[in-house]
Amino acid sequence: MKRYFVTGLLIWIPLAITVWVLNLLVSTMDQTLLLIPEEWRTEGWLGIHVPGMGVVLTVVVVFLTGLFTRNIIGQRLVRFWEGLLSRIPVVKSIYYSVKQVSDTLFSDSGQAFRKALLVQYPRHGSWTIAFLTGQPGGDVANHLQGDYVSVYVPTTPNPTSGFFLMMPRADVVELDISVDEALKYIISMGVVAPPEKAPTAQTYAGD
Repeated sequence: MKRYFVTGLLIWIPLAITVWVLNLLVSTMDQTLLLIPEEWRTEGWLGIHVPGMGVVLTVVVVFLTGLFTRNIIGQRLVRFWEGLLSRIPVVKSIYYSVKQVSDTLFSDSGQAFRKALLVQYPRHGSWTIAFLTGQPGGDVANHLQGDYVSVYVPTTPNPTSGFFLMMPRADVVELDISVDEALKYIISMGVVAPPEKAPTAQTYAGD
């Protein structure tokens, strides 16, 4: 009986959490419908509320924004808009900080979270998974003696929070696993291990 009950839980728990997350996302995005006129909403021309229309609207708006800003006119409007924001003291600091991070994480040329690493943290002899985010820059690099890399050490089971560390390149080991596999390993608290491969992991400094 206990074995069957646990087996049933293993089937239903991931499904229930998936449905809960999707419902949360759909409900949140449906709030964007409040930005459009009431007669354009599904309640106006269908008489009922259709869940998920906010998701469709969000995807369409984001896609059209990207399509429009790829041409010369759109790029000029973006530069004009950013020029206006740059004249507002507090808004300028927030906007450009967020923009710099998002450009680094999501642009095709960005290198953030492109490599899974093995580092010793929080003390020597204890190992954990981390992600390469770049190299120290600015005045910080002037105070570091030697070759350093910037890494992000996520917490488990919530990888959206963690610690930013600057470590000697020689102390970092690059793993032969994808970022997705490393995230699954972290979120599962080590239960879902990456598939076994030939032992090709080597110290990052040797690359």
